[in-house]
Amino acid sequence: MEIKMENKFLEAMKFRHATKEFDATKKISDEDFNQILEYGVLSPSSFGFEPWKFIVVQNEDLRVKLKEFSWGAQGTLPTASHFVIILARKVSGMKYDSNYIKYMLNDIKEFPKDVQEIYSGFYEKFQKEDFSLLENDRYVFDWASKQTYIALANMMTGAAYMGIDSCPTEGFDLKLTDKFLEEDLGIDTNEYGASVMVPFGYRKEAPKHEKSRQDVETVSTWYN
Repeated sequence: MEIKMENKFLEAMKFRHATKEFDATKKISDEDFNQILEYGVLSPSSFGFEPWKFIVVQNEDLRVKLKEFSWGAQGTLPTASHFVIILARKVSGMKYDSNYIKYMLNDIKEFPKDVQEIYSGFYEKFQKEDFSLLENDRYVFDWASKQTYIALANMMTGAAYMGIDSCPTEGFDLKLTDKFLEEDLGIDTNEYGASVMVPFGYRKEAPKHEKSRQDVETVSTWYN
């Protein structure tokens, strides 16, 4: 007799929804939230260079200030158990010959020197020719930002697997957010820029509507 295992991942995907207001009385444990951050850390990135940084804003005064220019987080900033700003690295850190890339190759990946040279050569070609990223500094930041969304998705789905809610948030003024990062949090905005925000917590009430999506056949095209 065939026994079908429950698909916990699919259950988590169906459970997850964009929670606009959380139950402010419920807090995520330190152990659980560190696990969510670990989901982000373990996410894949182009060349494995991890172009992200996770800023956890728990201070109430800082959240109030952030709320002034984050129209997409009006209900979540005051109620979320944890509020994260995901940063993406800019060209100063992601360029093929930057100190950060050298650090990743040498200290984190611990490649031998000859392998570092080969790997760096592939990366230089990718940036200069394959994707033409170095034609504009914004291209590099946007490319890095796309990768942060992989970490974002893994953090949200992983949280949903744990029964924890979240809400991907792009509703903020980018320039004012970067100013906030620099002036209030001491972040080097020549190195980093705000990519996306995501609050975590427990839903205040159940979703009013079932999740609606196009079916797989509509969004998929096969060439056999």
